[in-house]
Amino acid sequence: MNVQIRAKDLNLNAQTKVHIEAAIDAFTKYQLDITTVNVSLNAEKKGVSIEFDIHIAHAQPVVINQSDDNLDAAIDLGIERASKALRRLHTKVIEKQATSVKDLETLDA
Repeated sequence: MNVQIRAKDLNLNAQTKVHIEAAIDAFTKYQLDITTVNVSLNAEKKGVSIEFDIHIAHAQPVVINQSDDNLDAAIDLGIERASKALRRLHTKVIEKQATSVKDLETLDA
């Protein structure tokens, strides 16, 4: 998995970078073939915005945008939203596979 973290008009300290990387590593629990994760942090007039651009093999990319006054809050909310989107995608893939098996069983009967 290729991970890129970019900060524009912000000073990104090591602790924040480690926090983001740890969250991205946790995305592997959804057993999706994640190829690339691009994280962009931008300073805005009122706070900061964060964008997660998660590319998954054989699926559309998942893009999460989150803004907040506090950098850590924006990161945590973005990670939470990305996890929710990946969980939904994982459930969708699993249900599709389960449906295919059920359809085969009804054809045999």
